[in-house]
Amino acid sequence: MKIGKALTVVLVVLVLIQLIPGNDHQNPPVTGTPEWDSPRTAELFKRACNDCHSNETFWPWYSNVAPISWIINYDVKEGRSKFNVSEWGRTGKNEGDEAAAEVRNGKMPPWFYLPAHPEAKLTPAEKDELVKGLVATFGDEEAAKEQKKAQ
Repeated sequence: MKIGKALTVVLVVLVLIQLIPGNDHQNPPVTGTPEWDSPRTAELFKRACNDCHSNETFWPWYSNVAPISWIINYDVKEGRSKFNVSEWGRTGKNEGDEAAAEVRNGKMPPWFYLPAHPEAKLTPAEKDELVKGLVATFGDEEAAKEQKKAQ
């Protein structure tokens, strides 16, 4: 009986939090795009990175279900604020030079993104292609630091 009451309370709470206003999921306009080194880099980026690092996010149905929607909205806002290919050339820091290192070191795409987005899982060869393309397009902060140390 206690389990039934607990489940009822959880269900009521989940229903009630749906009433809290959330994100309308309207993507801002694209105001600039980088000059990709190749169409292949652009394609790999679109598959693995675009949802959080562009203004062309695909919002799946579960992005409207709280509390998951809050986490997704936070991740997209955070990703766009650090590195957004849809606002290329904006004032302020756009961390494109860090992108290659993030992919190379396995930080991007994040592990928790991949189960719901299997298309974003890159093979080792694709990961290597993407890293090389990101370096060619945006530079490589890690390599620049190493070069500076060597001087």
